[in-house]
Amino acid sequence: MKFVVRSQHIVSLGGYIVERNFPYRNLILVNKSEEPIKVEIPVFEEEWIEEHEKLGLEITPVKDEESFLSKYRKTKADLDKFLGK
Repeated sequence: MKFVVRSQHIVSLGGYIVERNFPYRNLILVNKSEEPIKVEIPVFEEEWIEEHEKLGLEITPVKDEESFLSKYRKTKADLDKFLGK
């Protein structure tokens, strides 16, 4: 299945991670490009991150012990700075 990350947007993929041995509980995706980017979901393995970074996405993994909200806010602030907001 595919999911589209709109241009210059940020999304969270927590609900699409299905592998129990996956080291992250969530992934924050940022598309800074002018074009939408299609991603494969659900996420099963770590190689998914490398494959999708090659497409132009910035990916921030979130571990169990880390604060999702803090990481999301930081990532969103970086995107806003990039966009000149």
